[in-house]
Formats: sequence, C-alpha cells, structure tokens
Amino acid sequence: MIYRKPTFKDVEAIHKLINNYADQGLMLARSRNVLYETLRDMIIAEKDNVVVGVGALHLVWEELAEIRAMAISPEVTKQGVGSKIVEDLVVEAKGLGVKTLFTLTYQPGFFSKLGFSEVAKEELPHKVWKECINCPKFPNCDETAMIRKI
Repeated sequence: MIYRKPTFKDVEAIHKLINNYADQGLMLARSRNVLYETLRDMIIAEKDNVVVGVGALHLVWEELAEIRAMAISPEVTKQGVGSKIVEDLVVEAKGLGVKTLFTLTYQPGFFSKLGFSEVAKEELPHKVWKECINCPKFPNCDETAMIRKI
C-alpha cells in the first residue's frame, strides 16, 4: 500500500470512490470541481496502481481543521487504510499548528477508535458552517459532529 498526495490523474478515481458511497447515502457527494480545488488537502491510498482510499484535511480557522472526504474502497476496509490516512492527516495538521480537529460523519464508530469524541454540532465554531449552505441537507444535517484535540 502506498500513501501519497494525489495528482490530477487521480481525480476521476477519487470522484468515483467518494460518490459511490454518496449514492448509498453514506457520505456527501463531491463534484469534480471541488476535488480539483481541494486536491492539495488530500492523501490517497494506492494499491496496485488503483486508488483505494482518500481523506482530506481542510483548514477552517486559526488552529482548527476538518477531516473530510474519507472514503475507503470496500476491498480494503478493516485493513487499517482509513486509520493510516487519518493519522497521516493528523501529522500534517500538527505540522501546521492545528490544535483541534473535527469531522462531520456518518461513521462515528470509526472516528471514535481514532480518538475523536462526539459533540453537539452547536459546540463547533460558526466558521465551520460557512460551507454547509451549499449542502443539499442544509439546514437538516444528520451527520455526527466529532472533535479530537491534538
């Protein structure tokens, strides 16, 4: 398994991986445009030249960042791929001076194993919600808010 920053050539595979889960209602969809704009935020897992995992670190505000767009191919779930991506993103966040990570997720069990704790959405800073206006589920978000101090 290779973990690396993605390139433009990876966008179609990332798009397919994320939106396969989105089609099942397991995560929010991402457009190709958003993926191109946020490519530098991501880390991917690659096995045999195939993208099998992705996650992104989105900087929000001073010392605050979000882990988002986490998707792992069903063929490699439960093999530590997602955990490795999150931990690599945590290392990157620490290097930038991030003190608090948060995620909005439909998979709270996964994130709780990685040190995230569930919080009420209202506890997150208002700055977090600026992108939610564009979400099809706004204002009725059904994701679980979680944080991790680092």
